[in-house]
Amino acid sequence: MIRLSRLEEIKDLRTVWPHEALDFTPWLSQDDNISLLGDTLGIDISVDETESNVGDFNVDIFASEIGTNRKIIIENQLEDTNHDHLGKLITYASGKSAEVIVWVVKHAREEHKAAIEWLNNHTDDKVGFFLCEIKLYQIGNSEPAVKFEVIERPNDWTKEVKMSESANKTQQLRYEYWVAFEDYAFKNPTFSKHFRRRKPSNNHWMNFSIGSSACHIAVSQIQKRDELDVELFISEDTDLFHSLFEHKDDIESSSGLEFDWRELPDRKASRIVLEKSVQFADKATWESQFEWLTEVMVKMKLAFNKYI
Repeated sequence: MIRLSRLEEIKDLRTVWPHEALDFTPWLSQDDNISLLGDTLGIDISVDETESNVGDFNVDIFASEIGTNRKIIIENQLEDTNHDHLGKLITYASGKSAEVIVWVVKHAREEHKAAIEWLNNHTDDKVGFFLCEIKLYQIGNSEPAVKFEVIERPNDWTKEVKMSESANKTQQLRYEYWVAFEDYAFKNPTFSKHFRRRKPSNNHWMNFSIGSSACHIAVSQIQKRDELDVELFISEDTDLFHSLFEHKDDIESSSGLEFDWRELPDRKASRIVLEKSVQFADKATWESQFEWLTEVMVKMKLAFNKYI
């Protein structure tokens, strides 16, 4: 008979992170860990700065949302919520003109759940507050495992687009395409190993983290040209673009792909692009498009990650 172990919660977070600013914040700001939080929230987070100045105070993490550049603040508290940290949260949000405000805590008290809910109900749809608990679990003597749990979120922040009658046909098709792509792609175990599920929208692009805050893979539907683009999107880092370009031959050889390398010095981002002509309106061809996409994305991640 198979012996099963018990999953046990580690109640004292400070056994893993003794100091909030010196241990937990640096840990959370690492690419893999901030991606884990972002996946829980449904947001692609890129860390800009830790212990970022707000007047005479510092916010734990100042970040941006990949693809929209919305400003994000993250305030950490390895204890039960209190009024002091709630006040800091609002102060930092104001000081940084943040649109996404995240409070990561050990345990959320009922009065602070109600406060975050109230803030979400009384601010416009450009600003959203998240209250998130962090949990640690262990099986026997295994390494601790982390889980984030969203306790409060903005009412309309699931990013599941409600396709109303006002949505035009192009937006409707974009949304249906992304939903179908995710349904197809995440049945593939290889793809699922390398990428995390995103929330479909009616935007023409969808971004996927590859474990670096410097760049990500973006997939775009260019419907007016019936063109599907997959690219490595590098934000404001020409040095990284030049470094990758030095390995162009190795990258293209190992991936079996030939890219269009676009430095774009007059713009804020550089792009390394692959294009494919498709017929978006012909849904019978979608599966072959998805097959191409999943293969290309995995090859790109494996090839570029060697040099990032």
